Amino acid sequence: MKIGIIGAGAAGLAAALDLSSKGHKVLVYESAPFIGGQASTIPVGGSPLERGYHHLFTNDAAILELMDDIGLGETMKWYPSRVGTYTEGKVYKTTTALDLLRLGAIPFIDRIKLGLFTLKVGRIKDWRTLEGETADYWLSERLGGAAYEKVWAPLLKGKFGRFYNQIGMPWFWGKIQTRLASRQGIRGREVLGYPDGSFDTVFDRLKSVIESEDGKVHISTPVTKVEVVDGVAKALVVKSPDGNEKREEFDCVLSTVPSFSFPDLVDLPEEYKKRLTDVHYLAAVVVVLEMSQPLTSYYWMNIADPEVPFLGLIEHTNMLPKEWYSGNNVLYITNYLDRKDPVYSLSKGELLDLYLPHMKKLNPEFDRSWIKAVHYNSVSAAQPIIPVNYSRAIPDHRTPVERLYLANTTQIYPEDRGTNYSFRMGREMAAMIMDDEQQNWRDWK
Repeated sequence: MKIGIIGAGAAGLAAALDLSSKGHKVLVYESAPFIGGQASTIPVGGSPLERGYHHLFTNDAAILELMDDIGLGETMKWYPSRVGTYTEGKVYKTTTALDLLRLGAIPFIDRIKLGLFTLKVGRIKDWRTLEGETADYWLSERLGGAAYEKVWAPLLKGKFGRFYNQIGMPWFWGKIQTRLASRQGIRGREVLGYPDGSFDTVFDRLKSVIESEDGKVHISTPVTKVEVVDGVAKALVVKSPDGNEKREEFDCVLSTVPSFSFPDLVDLPEEYKKRLTDVHYLAAVVVVLEMSQPLTSYYWMNIADPEVPFLGLIEHTNMLPKEWYSGNNVLYITNYLDRKDPVYSLSKGELLDLYLPHMKKLNPEFDRSWIKAVHYNSVSAAQPIIPVNYSRAIPDHRTPVERLYLANTTQIYPEDRGTNYSFRMGREMAAMIMDDEQQNWRDWK
């Protein structure tokens, strides 16, 4: 088959890898001037760094298997992580269960409840039993007290804003499962994975392997239309880097664009289109600072304080060697926002003016002079809002247009979206496409 893939992120390239390895002719079209999607990189201190913070958990089996398959298994390294939480005007270490018992922002009995509650959620095996309730309701009813009010409620509200009370409980369940899986030993110390050379190592190798199998990855080449004839996807209209449009015929097409963008490419039946447009995405705004010294001693800092205008701090070089970045300390300031939020429209300088006064809450000695360089990135479709009973609303990968498939983060469930699950989905899509082709061949015979 000749297969067109829209998008050179994790899902698109994983699908292209498996399809091309089975002898199919694969052409991948990416509108951006780079591959990797949300795991793509920028140069920081002379080395590549992800535009948005990235790491792996020990149970991220899909990407680990893929890395083995393309000969990169040994490049994945594991590092101890330290987690902190800022609440009630103070930073608390919250890496292990023992740390939760020392969380002085809440009464001792609530600390015990918080630790036991986390273990209880971790023991739940069937997420379907949780699907009818929101995380906010489930937590307030079953945990409640200061543990809910001072820890989980601010985190939910900080991440999801006005949508915080719409998030299905399976989302929270998935987060707890992932975190617990990455904790090792009796003390529950967390370890996280990061590939040597950044996630570029993985994406560059994927592109190389795909093209060695006679596939092709085109960057700066957006798809403007999926051409459909008699209900069957027949061709893609693409705009090449020189601005000229051309039409390329395919036996089938896989799109990995966000749900709200997909209807711009192809006419779809109203029922399926509604499933796409009903999903609301939050945008991500990320500021990356190169600094002369670290802000804190933590890798991951949860901000559980509504007065602080950002969601979290990820100090990349508190887990990874700062020598990779010319000796600079690398800090992500991250935020999820509705695209209509005024903060989403702020410039890099305006964001710094908004954020930096609050940095002293984390470290009273912080001074703006510590900052040596500033980088900024925004993603319009970073976090889909996944409500209750979402399994009934997920758009099918097989679209109503024959031989046209869709794979994006709204179809990752019950886990939260992430690079690992996008790789898994891409490989599942390749298997689906090949299985469908075999079935079509049997039907024809």
